[in-house]
Amino acid sequence: MIALFTDYGPGSLYVGQVRAVLERDAPGHPVIDLMHDAPATNIRPAAFLLERVASFLQRDAIVLAVVDPTVGSARAPCIVTADGRRFVGPDNGLFEMVMRRASDVSFDVITWNPAWQVSDTFHGRDLFAPTAARLALGEAVERETRGMDEAWRDPYPDDLPEIIYIDGFGNAMTGVRTSAVPESATIEIGGRRFEHERIFAEAGPGMPFWYGNSLGLVEVAVGFGSAAEKLGLEIGMEIAVRE
Repeated sequence: MIALFTDYGPGSLYVGQVRAVLERDAPGHPVIDLMHDAPATNIRPAAFLLERVASFLQRDAIVLAVVDPTVGSARAPCIVTADGRRFVGPDNGLFEMVMRRASDVSFDVITWNPAWQVSDTFHGRDLFAPTAARLALGEAVERETRGMDEAWRDPYPDDLPEIIYIDGFGNAMTGVRTSAVPESATIEIGGRRFEHERIFAEAGPGMPFWYGNSLGLVEVAVGFGSAAEKLGLEIGMEIAVRE
């Protein structure tokens, strides 16, 4: 299985071209879309999202992950193997949380050069997709194994106290794991405080609250409404946990 995680935008021509290359190079191999609306060019929240959504994949999955605002620069193309899953993409901090939370991890820089010209601005199509296809087929990919101290390591906190994603319902997901927050705590964003509710049905219409979402992260919502619209929430807004 090859799983795609990008900030290209759902239904964009970039997604279509990546999928076309995967079908060309690994025909018939299953490809799934994890998400294509990761925060655009915003590596830090994307790193927290990637770790959570990839944790539900089978252990031998290949994850083609691209949030790459410095594409074409000196940042290395890499393969990170974390608890059996192989992540292909840029070494720019995107794989930080995947590496940090894995019990068994290795880091390789891709040295393989495709026979065709790799564009300066679309490594997802021209390098990462062909690499993922070769891995899926069990073919060799020239690479150089390096120590974890040579990977791009970012001093992210273990839990990111800010909004990292807003879904189509207007619910605001944070980078804070539910396991780190007692249900008695309140969540504060922009001076507003939110009490805990277990499920949407326990919150009245228009009532703001926080809950533990299905990815194990703290999320802020409004009963039968859009928290983003009602409360003006945006990606990057800081949160505070008040116990």
